[in-house]
Formats: sequence, structure tokens, C-alpha cells
Amino acid sequence: MRISALFAAGVVALTVFAFPPAPAHAAPLSTEEALKERILGDPDAPVEIIEYASLTCPHCAAFHADKLPEIKKQYIDTGKAKLVARDFPFDRLGAMGAMMARCANPSRYHQFIDVLFKQQAVWTRSQDPVGELQKIGKLGGLSEEDFIACMENQDLLTGILESRQAGVQQYEVNSTPTFIINGEKVTGNVPLDDFIAVIEKHLN
Repeated sequence: MRISALFAAGVVALTVFAFPPAPAHAAPLSTEEALKERILGDPDAPVEIIEYASLTCPHCAAFHADKLPEIKKQYIDTGKAKLVARDFPFDRLGAMGAMMARCANPSRYHQFIDVLFKQQAVWTRSQDPVGELQKIGKLGGLSEEDFIACMENQDLLTGILESRQAGVQQYEVNSTPTFIINGEKVTGNVPLDDFIAVIEKHLN
């Protein structure tokens, strides 16, 4: 799907879910801070897994539900690998979700991503996309004012789209999910054993 599809009409929504207690309200992130790499795991881990994903991609949601927990348990939590999250939105909703997650407290970024993927089948079909995203933002610690400012931050959207284009140019990413594991490209929601085999190859 072309980048222009980001600006096509779309719908979003969320069901009820729970975040841990919100931290004390802090000043909104600057655009520069919001666009910083979001890393799950030890930044010095020997295996780097770069994930290009869209929050409206069912295959990405399936990876996060069915495979990432085991990869996290075996490799990320043990310091063998780290996951670098990079946005690759294919539509307007994917861009909106990515923006909101990046506007949240960085310590909650991966929680936002987890909730958005787990609830994907619900929020992508809502008739009130902005309202539903605002609900999840509020539960995750974003005030209404911060949420509105985030959605209106054109520099943030531009940064996300530029990162997406960099993935196209550097790694020829054209579908999601796409993973770059220590430079090796893995495309799609591949079987867990195949994914682990690539990680193991780069550990040896």
C-alpha cells in the first residue's frame, strides 16, 4: 500500500483494558524525544531484532500474540537479544496509533503497542476512531490536551513517515511484519522455530 493511503479515511476503536497505575503527569514529550528509538531489552544485547510493523496489520498482531512472548522469555529477558520497534504504518489508523504510542511516557510505549495489537480487531472497526484512541490514551496516562496536541503534531507524523521510507530504502521493506536480525531480513509472521533459528545463528 502506498504512503498516500495514510491519509485515506479510516476507523479506529478500543475495548476496556487496564494499564498499571499511571505515573505522575509530566510535561509532554518533545517531537525529538517521541521519535527516539524504542528498545525492548538490553540495548547492548548481541542480537538486534528490528521490527517494522503497522498497528493495523493482522500478521503483526499475531506475531505479538503468539511468538513475541516466547522470544521475549528466551532471548530478550535473558539479555541475548533486543527488539527495536520501528513504525511502518500502511494507513491513517496505523499512523494515528503509532503517534499516540510515541507521545506516551516512554516507559509505557511497549504497553501501548501490546494493548493496540491485542485489541486490534475491535478498535480498527470502531465508528469513532479519535474518541476510542483518546480513551486508550487516557488510561495510559495521556491527558486530553496531550492527546489532541499529539494528533495535531505534523512534525511527529512526518518523522514516522520518514522512518518508514528509510526502511524501504535501507532494507527494501514493503510488507509487515518485516524483521532485520543482525542485518538478516526475515519477512512475515514466520513459524516460531524458524525465527528462533535465525536468532541462534547470530548468537553463534
